[in-house]
Amino acid sequence: MFNKLNSRFLTPAIAALIVSSFFSFSAQAYSTHSGGKTTTNKEGANAFSMPATNLPMTKRLDFSVGNSFFRNPWVPAPASTDARDGLGPLFNTNGCQNCHIKDGRGHTPKPGDDHIVSMLVRISIPAETPEQKQAFIRDGVVPEPTYGGQIQDFALPNKQPEARIQIEYSDYPVTFNDGTELVLRKPKLVIDQLGYGEMHPDTMFSARVAPPMIGLGLLESIPEETILGFVDATDSNNDGVTGKANTVWSVEYRQHMLGRFGWKAGQPTLNQQNAAAFNGDVGLTTSLFPNENCTANQSICKDMPNGGSPEVSDNILSFVEFYSQHLAVPKRRNIKESEVVKGKGLFVQAGCESCHRVNIKTAKRPGLPALSEQVIHPYTDMLLHDMGEGLADHRPEYLANGREWRTAPLWGLGYTKEVNGHTELLHDGRARNALEAVLWHGGEAENAKQKVLAFNESERSALIAFLNSL
Repeated sequence: MFNKLNSRFLTPAIAALIVSSFFSFSAQAYSTHSGGKTTTNKEGANAFSMPATNLPMTKRLDFSVGNSFFRNPWVPAPASTDARDGLGPLFNTNGCQNCHIKDGRGHTPKPGDDHIVSMLVRISIPAETPEQKQAFIRDGVVPEPTYGGQIQDFALPNKQPEARIQIEYSDYPVTFNDGTELVLRKPKLVIDQLGYGEMHPDTMFSARVAPPMIGLGLLESIPEETILGFVDATDSNNDGVTGKANTVWSVEYRQHMLGRFGWKAGQPTLNQQNAAAFNGDVGLTTSLFPNENCTANQSICKDMPNGGSPEVSDNILSFVEFYSQHLAVPKRRNIKESEVVKGKGLFVQAGCESCHRVNIKTAKRPGLPALSEQVIHPYTDMLLHDMGEGLADHRPEYLANGREWRTAPLWGLGYTKEVNGHTELLHDGRARNALEAVLWHGGEAENAKQKVLAFNESERSALIAFLNSL
């Protein structure tokens, strides 16, 4: 994390003191700047759409070009706009911005909606045969034989989408120690109007809301050894928190790598995350994923014209990667308010920092100076944690089992309402606010949740004030 120090002059104790002092100073100096020098002062509806503040002016054109391909819709082939054609024929959306609304968080569908825009459903089947086990090692999942790895609920005009997806909710009451009751909502997926035959009887489902795009380049820049250093496999401090890293396949580098992106850390790099989204969500091919997103049991991709090979060029993919790497985190607000200060102490007291890590330094990245050696406060350890049966989707992904999820970064949390018009949280948006999200925690976070359940009304209010200051 730091430049090597000359061991002839520094003892380990002195070196540790310098490191500790550096982080203490950095945390104080950038207490409002969660993204280090990349942090933006922008507030309001566009708070998540700004370039890194320290991005050189010579690179802002690259950011804008990437933004245009992220924001504007793709169209069916053939089209006069051949740089943006090839949509579908099966897809979830016709543009990245439709899911990551204003570069922010997606939302759950409203009752009666025929489509779940800004949300999708991953599907897979258990790995039982030798061939399936090999596929699981390579891809992290075994796709459903007819419908693949996720359900596309849109299709080109006059074509059949894969299915209709709806969500029903039941009440799930939780009672605080002071007798206050809060009713959570427990989601149930309803999949009907299957367009291509029956699904495998053992199909596993996982609803996923699009996460915010801010700070992703910084998360990609955290040294691998830093993330692995957060693992406490033996629970040495007896806090109930262990964590583990996901190991996933890199299509680009042809090797297994540390998983960083996605709700279960199933992608190793932003470039692969973007290419996978182009393929699965928009139905577009890239050099990383050159095949159409149809299975062998679906002829629609063969029957319809495509937008070339690949439909998203490496040049476009590079611009989108640069854009997604440099979306700035907005500054923290109200940090000196007494309630926020109190809430910060309660956050630590409850043990939330065990997973939501505060002070991290990014690596030096040649060619990406804006992201290099930044002291950041993302409130994540990038690890997988058992979150209990309440949040389980029972669908494994590489090393992540059906109860494990990557720690979600909390930076920018307080901007969700003004950017996206809602405060829905967690992987499937079931939590309607931050307090509900906390109360869904279990597993390794059970001890922290129990401490929050013991908070009185004033303490709960202060905790939420702190979270909303991020």
